[in-house]
Amino acid sequence: MFLLILAEGSEWLEQYFNYPGLEVWKFVNLTIFAAAAIWVLRKPIGAALLSRRAAIQQELLDAHNERERALAQVTEANNLLSRLDDDVRMVGEQAKQEAKAERERVAAATAAEMEKLKLQAQRDIERAAKLARKELRQHLANRSIELARGSLRSRIRPEDDTMLIQENIGDLRRTTV
Repeated sequence: MFLLILAEGSEWLEQYFNYPGLEVWKFVNLTIFAAAAIWVLRKPIGAALLSRRAAIQQELLDAHNERERALAQVTEANNLLSRLDDDVRMVGEQAKQEAKAERERVAAATAAEMEKLKLQAQRDIERAAKLARKELRQHLANRSIELARGSLRSRIRPEDDTMLIQENIGDLRRTTV
């Protein structure tokens, strides 16, 4: 309004205020309206801006915490990956040691089994030799008896045979009486 009053008194102001396409009074009117709107809406807008600010700060804090958790997980994953090579190497070495121990155990078990089989074969051989000697002795005894009978039959005379029979009968009578 003040500008309108000034504009009536001075020609050159009127020239600028009413310049076609650049009517300054429209800008002045807009400024007054904006100032009144700001004055009326300043408390609700301020409260909304404060709550928005708090929400943004909370989101930033949550994002920061999430980032820290993610970094911790990445660090843990990197530690696990760095230990993975060591773990793989240790498992390989342990597998080699277990395989070596198993080979040694199998070799020892094989040697023990071979010794056991050798002893068993030795006993079987000794038993077979003993049996063979026994059968040979039996055969030789039977053959000796046959030869002795044959020799006695060819040498014995009928009188000697009768005398032997008489002696055997006499021995039988004495044992029964």
